[in-house]
Amino acid sequence: MVAAAETTLQGLLEGAKQYHVPLYQRTYSWSKPQLERLWDDVRKLAEDRVDNPTATHFIGSLVLAPSPTNGPAGVAEYLVVDGQQRLTTLSILLCAIRDHRAEHEGSKHRVRLDHQYLTNPFEEERWLKLVPTQHDRDAYVACVKSTPQAAKAHPMNVAYRFFADALAADDPDNPLDIERIESAVITGMGLVAVTAQAGDNVYRIFESLNNTGLKLTQADLLRNYLFMRLPNQGRTVYDVLWQPLQKQFEPAELELLFWLDLVHRDPRVKQTDIYSNQHTRLEKLRTEAEIEAEVRRFARLGALLRVILHPDEEKDPGVRLRLERLSAWGTTTVYPLALHLLDRRENGTATSEQVASALLHVEGFFVRRLLIGRSTMNINRILLSVVTEMSRNLPVDEAVRAYLSTGRKHYATDANVRAAVRSIPFYLHGRAPQRSLVLRWLEESYGSKEPVSLEKATIEHVLPQTLTDEWRQILAGDVEPDENVEEAYESLVHTLGNLTLTGYNPELSNKPFAVKRDELKKSGIRLSQEIAARDRWGRPEIHARADALAERVIAIWPGPTEQAGNQSEVPWDLMNKALAELPAGSWTTYGDLAALVGTAPVPVGMRLANHPTPNAHRVLQVEGTVSPGFRWLEPDRTDDPRDVLRAEGVTFDQHGRADRAQRIGTEELAQLAGITPEDLPERVSRPAPGQGGTYAERFVEQLAARQGPAVAAATIATLEAWTATGGTLSYGTAGETSCFLMARRREHELGSIWPAVIYPGGKFEVVFQHLSVRTPFHDLALREELRQRLNQLPGVEIAAAKLTLRPGFPLAVLADVDAREALLDHLRWFYDQVQLPGSDELVAD
Repeated sequence: MVAAAETTLQGLLEGAKQYHVPLYQRTYSWSKPQLERLWDDVRKLAEDRVDNPTATHFIGSLVLAPSPTNGPAGVAEYLVVDGQQRLTTLSILLCAIRDHRAEHEGSKHRVRLDHQYLTNPFEEERWLKLVPTQHDRDAYVACVKSTPQAAKAHPMNVAYRFFADALAADDPDNPLDIERIESAVITGMGLVAVTAQAGDNVYRIFESLNNTGLKLTQADLLRNYLFMRLPNQGRTVYDVLWQPLQKQFEPAELELLFWLDLVHRDPRVKQTDIYSNQHTRLEKLRTEAEIEAEVRRFARLGALLRVILHPDEEKDPGVRLRLERLSAWGTTTVYPLALHLLDRRENGTATSEQVASALLHVEGFFVRRLLIGRSTMNINRILLSVVTEMSRNLPVDEAVRAYLSTGRKHYATDANVRAAVRSIPFYLHGRAPQRSLVLRWLEESYGSKEPVSLEKATIEHVLPQTLTDEWRQILAGDVEPDENVEEAYESLVHTLGNLTLTGYNPELSNKPFAVKRDELKKSGIRLSQEIAARDRWGRPEIHARADALAERVIAIWPGPTEQAGNQSEVPWDLMNKALAELPAGSWTTYGDLAALVGTAPVPVGMRLANHPTPNAHRVLQVEGTVSPGFRWLEPDRTDDPRDVLRAEGVTFDQHGRADRAQRIGTEELAQLAGITPEDLPERVSRPAPGQGGTYAERFVEQLAARQGPAVAAATIATLEAWTATGGTLSYGTAGETSCFLMARRREHELGSIWPAVIYPGGKFEVVFQHLSVRTPFHDLALREELRQRLNQLPGVEIAAAKLTLRPGFPLAVLADVDAREALLDHLRWFYDQVQLPGSDELVAD
């Protein structure tokens, strides 16, 4: 049973009382927005009480419970179950008022406020009226003793300084003003005190108040539960086990630990259900000793997770290298297995050599799947299930390899790798940092005595991404009888054999091979020097290099067991997914689809002619004409596919050729199929250690290297005008450092939004795909207006069918002053559309 009563700070603090903030409560966390809101409320109430002395302002509730270790007669002790942030902040405000009045009006105010509201003057052990958690206690005592500077940057010291400065600025020469403020704080700030009775389950009260997930993190809730279950041993367990564990991790990392512990038992557990699942498991434990053992186990697992998150702390060099590489790959779904392997090693059932071998198989699993175009398919489910499904009768490395080799997990065989490296558009699959890593690891495999630093290296297409006349002539000699130059180009340009690493070199880009060859020869990068040894660069050379790289891949990364079988079939499901998403009013070609799935146009045509496939009528020949062999699969259907396409919005000229602006190419098909994830802006402003400079500096450096002076200057001018409008800039972290034009950051109530991303390689990318799920541009009409505005720029023609994609135009457009000013007008229009009022609510306790 609980009792509720309205009260004030005076009613709470006067008399011999002590309020303990339990171990399970979160540390003090109010910051400037909450402090400003409270101060504004106090100032307004003080002004209102000039005319209405009884005015009050309600600031929330306080949930209390009798302390299980109640002190001697005359001192009433309570646990603060909920509301400690408010009570602590008001007490700090009283400290600031006391010190201000003592300095300007005399020490009597120090004694008065200390004795009435901050301390129990006749108690030695229980002298504080409010006792924060151990983590906050020294900082709070410093405020009470008028030495807040001792707490340095602690949030409590920040709060004290905020109130001290506010009081000093208010009117130091008007004692009546400060007296009204003190009165407003002590007798005007209203609270509802909810007090549990002896014998009530305090934890249930706390849980009902906080288990929404909004006020406390799931790690907070789990900590609270554990220490409520430790009424006698809590202090010791906290000091010896929990506090050292908590100091090792950020809050999100601590949650990760508790999730990993659950996934070892059930891979289906979601990260949003950590607390509820841990609570259900721990409810079965009956004694404090059992709860203490669980905290001890968490502490042991935490030490292992610490090594996974910080591989440089691993002592074995083989395991350290594998952990560093998996960390660089950037997927947390490998953590359950890594934690399990380190746990097995600690328990003596695995050696460091076996752990390193097992992790190498996982690394090879990632790399080989990326090479065959299956990087993301079911990857989370596969990795989260490995611990529960791997054999316990084999050494851990053999068990991991056997698990990854069975079923349709797409652990590519050597034959798969050899075929895919020739044909799959490697550059369009997976995430950009992962593609760069594969090339860097290939370069490292040469073991050069004087290796070149690769931190600033980016991926270079030798056969360039823009097909020039000179390159067209080279490819013309390699065209097969059943294809044209464009189809040959699409089948080669994004494959691994055509890619290398280079610095930010302005001499490359779309230059002829003779120019590129000279520059690549100077690079010191073995991958590039092999290319420079060639006299020409066409299909035979690209295929020969692909074959050589495939053998290097096979040598570096072990493949599956023989049980993996032959999985070399063309990924037609990927083609079907892309076609299913192909918008009305657009079309693609057999060659575009062939490049997407790593085959030739003829097999694509045969597949479409013999298997039901969504939107097959939207697949045309490269000239934009309907294939003479096209037939509807429905035997009674005879309508002209051009009439269907016209009805959907495709425009044909007098020769029956579809509008090229409405064509969806290979790169955009990859976006539709979901195999080219959208780049996202980073909050961080500085690259990883050793990479040098800020991301902004890297972007400018790459821009200057890859574009001419006029385009680079025009791009910088565009960014400066954007920030002058009120926008901000964020940067990606891939090898090619992209720049995001942020109109709202993620702290905004509606979340982040940006209209475009600029790539130093020369693309101004319009992110319709991103905008389609962001307010207010989830409204198709607004996206269409943005498209029409951009199409007013010279050289820009974005088809309506691309309103769910990420089309773009060359940065060279910005070099025209009139075009740049017009673009800026459109960007200012965009900025105005997204600036809705934000909110600044108080953070709940």
